[in-house]
Amino acid sequence: MVDNLIPRPASTVVTLRDASGGVEVLMVRRNLRSEFVGGAYVFPGGGVDAGDADPTWATRVRGLDDAIASSRLEVTSGGLAYFVAGLRELFEEAGLLIACDQFGTALTLDDRDRQLRLAARRRDLNARSTTLADILVDEELWLDLTRVGYLAHWVTPVGMVRRYDTRFLVAATPPSQVAAHDEGETVDSRWLRPREALDASRRGEMTMVLPTLRTLASIADFATVDEALAYVREQRHVTRVEPRLVVRDGVATPVTPGEPGYDEAGG
Repeated sequence: MVDNLIPRPASTVVTLRDASGGVEVLMVRRNLRSEFVGGAYVFPGGGVDAGDADPTWATRVRGLDDAIASSRLEVTSGGLAYFVAGLRELFEEAGLLIACDQFGTALTLDDRDRQLRLAARRRDLNARSTTLADILVDEELWLDLTRVGYLAHWVTPVGMVRRYDTRFLVAATPPSQVAAHDEGETVDSRWLRPREALDASRRGEMTMVLPTLRTLASIADFATVDEALAYVREQRHVTRVEPRLVVRDGVATPVTPGEPGYDEAGG
């Protein structure tokens, strides 16, 4: 374990769609070879890159600007980068591109030629031979943040070999698009009702980390995507949660504020 790592800014997207019996959430399984939570089922996401904070993004998004994004995330500036990073990672890892045209019409992939073209561009993006900004310009698209909200804020505990300061976003699945894992960073993808995912975790069928489990529990009772988005929009403050590691029977277990051992773990 390492005690002095500064958490890297990161973003993850809890992608929802309407289904019978309540909303379903997209989960992807990280490659077993991944250095961070390999083999775990998570929401698509990753670190905020320098390109996500490029000022020119202000001209390539709809529905949000940096001032409003920063206010929602309670940072002085740079909040828009978290939203850009989340949607970039969603496209890279799951193939869903939340975008619209200049008139605000949501991107659909009914057009077979465009579907194939964007699939190829996604491969280029994962190979780092292009950028999301370049793809949007070429396709005459803008990131659509009108149905993306801010849900939760988790920080990896001190002592982990990798640490992230992660903003959990909620997004409505773009119409007429099909999620598909990238067979690189992600090796499986599933649409599940949150309670189904929690039950699978309890049965040991799907490995999940604490922030994922808590997030699933927080969205389990939403009947529709609109209900979930309304909830996140009404939140006035999102609490920053940084678990601490407590060693029990030789195993380091994360605990959150208010749980037994949390105060003692802080020294």
